[in-house]
Amino acid sequence: MASQEEKQAQPFADIFDEHEAEKSFLLSKPTCLVVLGKPGSGKKTLARKLSQMWRCIFIEALEVIQTNIREETEYGLKCQELLFKGQSISEELVTEMILKKIESPEVAHFGYVLSGFPSLSEEYMTVSQQIEKIKNLKLKPDFLINIKCSDYDLFQRLSGQRQHPDSGQVYQRNQWDPNITEKHKKEKDQHEEENEDDGEQEKEETAKDSLMTSEFLHQLVQRPEDILENAEERVRTYKDIMLHPLENLMAEQDCQYLIELDGNQQPDDLFVANNKAYIASDKKYICCYCCFNKQDELFRVLSSYKLIAPRFRWRRSRWGQVCPVALNKGDIVMGKPDFAVSFLGKMYVLSSPEALKTFMLNPRPYLLPPMPLPPCKVLVFGPPFSGRTTICNLIAHKYKGKV
Repeated sequence: MASQEEKQAQPFADIFDEHEAEKSFLLSKPTCLVVLGKPGSGKKTLARKLSQMWRCIFIEALEVIQTNIREETEYGLKCQELLFKGQSISEELVTEMILKKIESPEVAHFGYVLSGFPSLSEEYMTVSQQIEKIKNLKLKPDFLINIKCSDYDLFQRLSGQRQHPDSGQVYQRNQWDPNITEKHKKEKDQHEEENEDDGEQEKEETAKDSLMTSEFLHQLVQRPEDILENAEERVRTYKDIMLHPLENLMAEQDCQYLIELDGNQQPDDLFVANNKAYIASDKKYICCYCCFNKQDELFRVLSSYKLIAPRFRWRRSRWGQVCPVALNKGDIVMGKPDFAVSFLGKMYVLSSPEALKTFMLNPRPYLLPPMPLPPCKVLVFGPPFSGRTTICNLIAHKYKGKV
């Protein structure tokens, strides 16, 4: 009876603690996805759209190579050197860049969408070893998305693809084949006669059609990988060395976190179908994001700028105007209004562009307890040979400080 009375003593007490909820969120694992499927089934297109929609980091071999070269990292300089010599980038170097990207601070905060790994090439690691790497990642994938498509339909689509050499844009057969495009034009003309009110749509369609001029069509080329014989060889290799290990991986995955899609659909329809399946799953996912708020007056202006919702304003964090990145290093540096950023409904003020960039990549290390922890600074003084150095070293060792 006493226990029941104790439980009912505060029936209207709020059992939710804001700081505990924020700590739980900061400690939570970001959502990670892996897109699988046959070569040319649209893995890269779907993965890119998912990364844009869910604000995850898109990880794919070519994307990682271009990013490293653009940022002039150690890996990027190695890739540039190999390309200038006319050599291909080794599979070992590409794998190292992908794994390094998965371990980066921004991926630890936003999560990732991985495409094209495991790869068909077994020059550096076998398919089984690559799958083991995925299983042993610190950030294991939460969802596996498998794009299914029959061989015949896949070969028909790949053999009908053409690429524009200048822009790099890939066009399907129904976009460049004169026989199919003329048929579509006739159908559109009939539809326009029935619906004469859609003036804006007509202008957009005519603008698109004007791009497909005869000169433009003559510039389109067929990529080597889209030639029918090469596509068949790639799919045959995929079935021989990769299909069985991937089937075992998908069999081990919880069925509610395994999403299978019809690869015959258009990329946009495929994305919508996956989006619905993703939302319908029971996974408790949260996609985190930061947004910039730059104003002259700090808290007064920021609190009413880009409101989260009606009646809700951005709130002052426990850090106040102190820069959390500097505080993490043991320094108390006041932030500047130009480097203000909002996260989880609260405002944080950074002290420099470098601190802002570091915080934006992954704010979690700077917000988790025991932060904010103002550093304690002690000055020891006295006459010569009084033991100042000894006392300083003892205090630093006791309280884990620096002399």
